[in-house]
Amino acid sequence: MAASSSVSRPGTTGEERQARVTARDLAAALARDWVVLLAVVFLVVLVAAAVLAHLLMPYDPLLPNIFAGRRPPFSETRGLDGGVQLHLLGTDALGRDMLTRLVYGARASLSVGVVAVAVSAVIGTTLGLFAGFLGGRVDTVVMRTVDAFQAVPSLLVALFVLFIIGGGLVNMVVIFALVRWVVYARLARGITLSYRESSYVEAARSIGATDLRIIFRHILPNMFSPLLVLATLEVALLILAEAGLSFLGFGLKPPEPSWGLMIARGREYLREAWWMITFPGLAVFLTTLSLNLFANWLRTITDPVQRWRWLI
Repeated sequence: MAASSSVSRPGTTGEERQARVTARDLAAALARDWVVLLAVVFLVVLVAAAVLAHLLMPYDPLLPNIFAGRRPPFSETRGLDGGVQLHLLGTDALGRDMLTRLVYGARASLSVGVVAVAVSAVIGTTLGLFAGFLGGRVDTVVMRTVDAFQAVPSLLVALFVLFIIGGGLVNMVVIFALVRWVVYARLARGITLSYRESSYVEAARSIGATDLRIIFRHILPNMFSPLLVLATLEVALLILAEAGLSFLGFGLKPPEPSWGLMIARGREYLREAWWMITFPGLAVFLTTLSLNLFANWLRTITDPVQRWRWLI
């Protein structure tokens, strides 16, 4: 709103410039940066494969076949039903198809990242909005709570709690949501403080708008860009955290497919079966790299001052 009139293109009015920012413009800007385009394509394919894993993958990710253990990529084995099976990425120590387990592992990692980010973003943004707008005791209580949470590394807190209550997908989502809401609260509070005394907020207040309407109708939309960028980066962070905790034995439990568990298991066979640790490691690396590249592009393209460098 207030921040959307910073720079205009020569020969256009503000309204014309806003009208030109269409989905086609954004698609063209994305197509001009082939690195980000590759990252987006990778993420789209990964999400689609994870969602449709039960339709796309022909093998059971949990069913072992001890007669097909540690087969290299592009090898063929005889399944338990007598049929021939082709394993594009090889098999693990128990004869399970690596590609199938990677895709189902993506479902687990993305579920943890996306759901935990959604819950923590809602909690943190709401508290940050009220703390920044209302001030006083509300601001003091919220920010002192934020300080207390940030005094201890969130991953260490998650590790300690999961050690006590046990791992699992649901427990990881809950713990990550409860330890990561503070980053959204601090960001939302800072933005709210910068907009609280702005002219359009004063105008809304003068015509009788309630505090809730001002907060959610006039201030919250101005946070869309930084919150979207932060959430994208947080998804990458939580995917790394899930893989790390599962690697240490505090996340998902065998035989559930998890990139962290696959890396931990593959480490035992590094010399004779390199593919068991290489492919899940590449999956974690490429996913987090793609999310970071996409977040950087989002930060630029949603900034009204910088996006014309992409849209011209």
